[in-house]
Amino acid sequence: MTTTKKELVEQVSERLDMKKEDIFPIIDQTFVTMRESLIHGDRIEIRGFGVFEVKDTKARTSARNPRTSALVYVPPGKKTRFKPGKVLKEALRKPLDD
Repeated sequence: MTTTKKELVEQVSERLDMKKEDIFPIIDQTFVTMRESLIHGDRIEIRGFGVFEVKDTKARTSARNPRTSALVYVPPGKKTRFKPGKVLKEALRKPLDD
């Protein structure tokens, strides 16, 4: 199951008893700001939730194209990493109540 940004807005608006139109710009700008921080290489730490960070990847001297089996060079790059915080980690270990 996937939760979309629209669904997040609906859930937050219900919890705070506010209009979706008032919540959407807040949620949207939160993600825009997080994206910009990660693009600049910043680490985002949200207590009780987790840490987002950007990691450098090493160049691979050889990789194989699965379609053609040709060897290709993979340049170094960046990837995002999420590490859940203690509260989230513990919550994920508990069985779901049906």
